[in-house]
Amino acid sequence: MAILIAFYSRAGENYFGGTYRRVAVGNTEKAAEMLSRLTGGKLFKIEQARPYSENYQTCIAEAKADLQKKARPEVLNLPENLDAYDEIYLGYPNYWGTMPMAVYTFLERYDFTGKTAVPFMTNGGWPGHVIKDMKALCPGADAVCEMQVKFDSNGGDRLETPESKIEAWAQNVKALL
Repeated sequence: MAILIAFYSRAGENYFGGTYRRVAVGNTEKAAEMLSRLTGGKLFKIEQARPYSENYQTCIAEAKADLQKKARPEVLNLPENLDAYDEIYLGYPNYWGTMPMAVYTFLERYDFTGKTAVPFMTNGGWPGHVIKDMKALCPGADAVCEMQVKFDSNGGDRLETPESKIEAWAQNVKALL
């Protein structure tokens, strides 16, 4: 089975427990890279043609405006199709209880019938309805074993979900398929 790990992640200035700090690699990208090592899956980063600002406050205002408009930002270098993949891991951070709108752009482009969708999301707190929203956008797909990967909301890049738990989850997904 061929595996694709499609993910949306944001680096730049982020908010961590009362302070702002710049990160070179976003948390979801870190989790996606870990999953790629564990599964052998090919990585695809969902990148907006017009990225949100590097400034955290401006970024959240832009992302919230897109959510309120139900915008579908243009995504760069989308694969023509996903025919080569049987399993598609879908990773994204939680933005106001759902996925970033660029993930909606990605999911609405493809037919997931007969595919296995394996959602994982990063957050530092409440998961919202993000997994439910992702499943609704993948009709015809078997969605299995979602995972919430938590990062420390105070330190940001300290993984609260142990790598051993992520590895056990990936092995569980493999056993189910």
